[in-house]
Amino acid sequence: MNRVYVCSCFGVTEKQVKEHADAGACTPRQIASACKAGTDCGSCVRRIQAILGRGNCPRRELLDQGMPALAAETFTELDEAA
Repeated sequence: MNRVYVCSCFGVTEKQVKEHADAGACTPRQIASACKAGTDCGSCVRRIQAILGRGNCPRRELLDQGMPALAAETFTELDEAA
């Protein structure tokens, strides 16, 4: 299995960044909060931005408006799964 590392400082793979994005991380800062990628030397931030793309996050518009990124029913589903 071939691992493509995005962040060498913390050993974060492209797959992990994509998983965090699928879970709702829309910005490099949110990726950094999830796995520290981009918080040391910073050389991976542009790659993270490329992986996230521009406008690919359905929650971005809500976040830009200062609204919660997750709907109330999502919280209920998460609570029931716990």
